[in-house]
Amino acid sequence: MRNILAFGAVVAAVALSATPLAAQEAAPPPAIPGLAHPPMSAADLVTLPRLGAPAVNREGTLAAYSVTVTDPETLKRSPQHYLLDLTKPGAAPVPMEGLTASDLTFGPDGYLYYLSDAAPEEGAPEVSRVWRMSVAADGRTGIPEVVAGFDTSIAGFKLAPNGSAIAIWGGIARDCPTFGCPDAPERSLPGPGTGRLYDGTDGFVRHWDRWATPGTHNRIFTFPLVAGKAQGPGAPADGRDPATGIIADTPTLPFGGGEEIAFAPDGKTLYFTARLANAEEPRSTNLDIYAADLTGAAPRPLTAANLATDTTPAVSPDGRYLAWLAMERATYEADRLAVQLLDLRTGKARNLTKDTDLSFGSLAWSADGKSLIATAQQVLDTPAFRIDIATGKVTELNLMAGNEAHIANLVPLPGGRALFTRDSLGAPSELYLSDGMGQARPLTDVATTRMGGMASVVTRRFSFAGADGDTVWGQITRLADQTGPIPAILYIHGGPQGSFNDSWSNRWNPRVTASQGYAVISVDFHGSTGYGQAFTDAINRDWGGKPLEDLQKGLAAALVLDPQIDGERACAMGASYGGYMVNWIAGNWPDRFDCIVQHDGLFDMRSMYYATEESWFPRWDFGGSYEEAKETYEKWNPANYVANWRTPMLVVTGEKDFRVPYTQGLQSFTALQERGIPSQLLVFPDENHWVLGAKNSLQWHNTVFAWLDRWLKAEESGE
Repeated sequence: MRNILAFGAVVAAVALSATPLAAQEAAPPPAIPGLAHPPMSAADLVTLPRLGAPAVNREGTLAAYSVTVTDPETLKRSPQHYLLDLTKPGAAPVPMEGLTASDLTFGPDGYLYYLSDAAPEEGAPEVSRVWRMSVAADGRTGIPEVVAGFDTSIAGFKLAPNGSAIAIWGGIARDCPTFGCPDAPERSLPGPGTGRLYDGTDGFVRHWDRWATPGTHNRIFTFPLVAGKAQGPGAPADGRDPATGIIADTPTLPFGGGEEIAFAPDGKTLYFTARLANAEEPRSTNLDIYAADLTGAAPRPLTAANLATDTTPAVSPDGRYLAWLAMERATYEADRLAVQLLDLRTGKARNLTKDTDLSFGSLAWSADGKSLIATAQQVLDTPAFRIDIATGKVTELNLMAGNEAHIANLVPLPGGRALFTRDSLGAPSELYLSDGMGQARPLTDVATTRMGGMASVVTRRFSFAGADGDTVWGQITRLADQTGPIPAILYIHGGPQGSFNDSWSNRWNPRVTASQGYAVISVDFHGSTGYGQAFTDAINRDWGGKPLEDLQKGLAAALVLDPQIDGERACAMGASYGGYMVNWIAGNWPDRFDCIVQHDGLFDMRSMYYATEESWFPRWDFGGSYEEAKETYEKWNPANYVANWRTPMLVVTGEKDFRVPYTQGLQSFTALQERGIPSQLLVFPDENHWVLGAKNSLQWHNTVFAWLDRWLKAEESGE
């Protein structure tokens, strides 16, 4: 999996303070001589406050944002919400006390709109509704009022720029003419038993971590807005008549959201990304952009000629242009995302970035409508770029003066300013403001001060000649004040078309692992993103070839660069494709490591092909279906090399993981048991391809750290 493992990456850092955890068995921080501050613990990572994306009013003077906090005793998570005056440098964020909300959005009327499951009156159904309230820069708020509410929960909403309409979406039966029909029978439950019945024409049977409900889809309904109230029964954006409209999910599942939906400035047209739901769905990456006129008529397809992905529509402030991101090759989900521009007046479309070897991940219009502001991975950073719509010229912006790390959630503001979040290995997200698209200044201190009380880490970037003589990049992260010999951990990222780019992660976080007394080495092997599309494509049909060579050479290069790292004590760990690779290493580099941590890794390529839900992925990477490309699947199949396995392995899996089903982990654990290899199996019944729950995350880290300590620190303790 792609779209599943943005592990986080590495750069020189600060740290965070320890947090008591009375309700959980938390492993104590390791005792490491020479540290001025205590090292970061798993409990620190789990309980660290997490900043959400900001919302800004039309004038660009006021921002609202949410911070997710975790109770150190119960590990329960809850949001806190703040207002920030952008006109006053150094202004302190003002808390909005007592607000239970998500999806904060400013309307053109100056009100703050949001989702909440609060009941408007006693006895009302407990469902998510759209609310609004007035807000002032000093934090004063008005009385909340319902904007849109039904017997069915609203999953998200988008406001027209002029305030004339609202789009809401949620899981709705396709034959339901309104937003609701909560009592409609499920087609997949014909009875009289509990069995679900699926037809081969239904599309996905299960996806990511949920079983599909045939006939029910993510659907958008639009409503006129009058004085902040949604009016009438609403118009379905997919068309009132299924025979002439489309049967699709929008936003797309499992990760699509408001970035896939955009109103025209006059509020009369809605542009949205949709994935058709049909028998081809599990084998297709064809997302398309449609235009709906808010009447309930069938939407008009705008990108039907492209059979690959089209997504993230963005309308220019004057309504003349529609921009979006598009791939070129059908069935390849890691193809380069180029910026497309359609002149809605003339109908002429062009690829703005066809001559730029960057894959853009976000898109927004500048306030003056003359350029687009986008972000893209570049080597180990994710900086922002300005794209001139007249010439297509792409200019990198120095919002952080060469220390961009990972820029996200970028909102262009009037006057050439920009609001965005920045994170890195050294620090989680904080909010920044740039004047004139120049050097930005920090606005928040969500976690920075707290991190200052923790032992710092340092990260060294390095490059070396990898497979085929190509330049490959890697990073070494370890405690700044620790002296050697330091045991080594080889981190292997997922995707496989992914990267250990310099960003914070709440899961596979190199910083917290380094804080346990290890040197974390990561390598962006062939197939990684941020180095041009040819480098990303290089892993195709070569899963165990060039990537393994890069990892071998990268580990050797890191040991030469930092002589304090003890290469004789080393473990390898990875998830998803990284889990595949450690299974591959177990059979093809079997004597190198003292232990392995394998999380949601692919073990048997034949059974994996027939069990995973998105079959376009293996079809592209291996050259067809299993029957069509059996030789390639078996060439790179870890199950064929079990006879060479001898390295102790911890296997972790989630029962709700439908991308790499948990049976892959069970198969690898069986292989370990049969060969008498020391092994452990950690199974989470309530997690998917990721470990998201606070208590589960703490257990994951404690289990992994205990496994690493068992095999890497026994010599230190004299065992």
